[in-house]
Amino acid sequence: MPLADRILVIRRDPHSDEVLARGGDTKAHSVLQRTGFVPVVRVHETYHRTPTGLDQDEESRLALQAVARLRSAGYHVNCDEDFHTEARPASYLPLGASVAHLAERIRQATTTDEAADALTELTAAHDGILAALAEILTATAEFHDGLVQAADPHIAQRLHYLANERLPIISADLSHTRNALADRHAPHPDRSPCAQQVPATERERSAVCACPPPPRIAPAPPPPVATGLRR
Repeated sequence: MPLADRILVIRRDPHSDEVLARGGDTKAHSVLQRTGFVPVVRVHETYHRTPTGLDQDEESRLALQAVARLRSAGYHVNCDEDFHTEARPASYLPLGASVAHLAERIRQATTTDEAADALTELTAAHDGILAALAEILTATAEFHDGLVQAADPHIAQRLHYLANERLPIISADLSHTRNALADRHAPHPDRSPCAQQVPATERERSAVCACPPPPRIAPAPPPPVATGLRR
């Protein structure tokens, strides 16, 4: 990871009086969002601010928490003196990390059965991840149904549409893919499992396993040379 991605600055802006956080990578941005900061996306940068409507004490509390959590995660944080803290709270794997582990299982799968098992966690009809996502979309839509700003009914309608119209398409496609893989019972041709054992007939003394070398990739042909018309 580049060193610049490990450095953040959290200060109160002298012009806007907002508490702003700049720098860091996507993991740091996730820490800021879980602390309560709001991302601001611009063409040339993404930074974070505290939510509007907070008093200075509440903004300072969020900044202190952000500094503590970021430093606990190994980031270097330059901050205002008011936001400095020696606290280092324990960090836990977020729920998204468990879901992302399914991608790693699929990347390491050596058979269609293993890939299908990982996709089952996503597509299970009653308690799969996509079914839970539909519940979340519906619950958020129902929450907006009870709010009173002019845009709230439109947001609720959009969320109901995503839950009832768009998400079922994704679920159906992934379920079809999972079922097709479950029926194949075939090894992946490029991912044969390795026993990490060297046979007695291996000629290379430096070999650590019996796996064949990866296939050679032929170099791309040179681009055609433009020629002028013959006279």
